Amino acid sequence: MQIPVVRNILEANVVIAKELNKIFLQRKILALNLMSSPGAGKTTLLERTLADLKNEFKMAVIEGDVQTNNDARRVAATGAQALQINTDGGCHLDSSMVLEAVNKMNLEGVDILFIENVGNLVCPAEFSVGEDYKVTILSVAEGDDKPEKYPLIFAESRVMLLNKVDLLPYVDFNLERASNFARSLNKEIEIFPVSAKTGEGLDSWYDWLRQEVAKKKNL
Repeated sequence: MQIPVVRNILEANVVIAKELNKIFLQRKILALNLMSSPGAGKTTLLERTLADLKNEFKMAVIEGDVQTNNDARRVAATGAQALQINTDGGCHLDSSMVLEAVNKMNLEGVDILFIENVGNLVCPAEFSVGEDYKVTILSVAEGDDKPEKYPLIFAESRVMLLNKVDLLPYVDFNLERASNFARSLNKEIEIFPVSAKTGEGLDSWYDWLRQEVAKKKNL
């Protein structure tokens, strides 16, 4: 039996998430919820994306973390607008946190809003933050069985970025196995093997972003 208070929290989150989604739709902003475990390279990948595409798109970032503003400072160094949310122990961002952050930001002309969630492969998948798509980053150093062990986050994601492929010669990770697990959960998932360090595979990720921005602008 589902505990009523948990159901009420989730239902309240959905209401605000719909409000956020309307804001993003009205402004034609592509909103992406970035999720991963700690250390998967989420912030490094985001820094690289912001730096490489800064001449094409106006981008903004909401940074979620348990404590510190380290990641927001790293992101801001690329020139992107960044706002930090500290959850003070919470394992995920929720829609009310994101709405409060959005109300403090200047979204005029923003093409892409990246919402970098707290590092966790469980909780963030359960809470919509009004995003167009969830994007999960999986590092090859984490093991190719993660989609099987943590199915919800991959079932809910539109994109899986297999990061740190430059480490493949040194770790026991089977790209095909991880991809097959993810696709067994979600036939629509896009999978991009990438390295934020070397730049390998990032062109495919960038092309996907370009395609989705164009779709949003034409709605």
